[in-house]
Amino acid sequence: MRGLHADTGYLLYRLGLRSGQLFNTFLQASGLRLRHYAVLRFLATSEGALQRELSSRLGYDPSAIVGLVDDLEKQGFAERRPSPDDRRSRIVVLTEDGRAFLRDTDEAGLRVTNELLGPLAPAERETLHALLLRLTEEGFGSP
Repeated sequence: MRGLHADTGYLLYRLGLRSGQLFNTFLQASGLRLRHYAVLRFLATSEGALQRELSSRLGYDPSAIVGLVDDLEKQGFAERRPSPDDRRSRIVVLTEDGRAFLRDTDEAGLRVTNELLGPLAPAERETLHALLLRLTEEGFGSP
């Protein structure tokens, strides 16, 4: 019988848990969690997104997105605006305060990543990132 650490899926799960713990610890003072951070990072690369798009792109339940966006609005980091394409729909956009938060947390986020990937050489980190990106794109659509 194979040992638990022979299971790549389990190792990815454990790595994800550790990554989440590190990021949540770094975000703790802001009152945000990794899920909020992911929404902000996604919005930083777009002109805004419908909540259902956030749900599908980030892999979060639609009801979770509502709560996350509510939290981000309370912090002043995101806001809902009428969609230019359909006034009945609302898009979520990053505010200037949200952009400033992301700029202020860039270095801390890199420290978390460096702690998580500390045992790997730079070339190994690049390879791991490329492989994870390929798996994400092929398995879930574009990240």
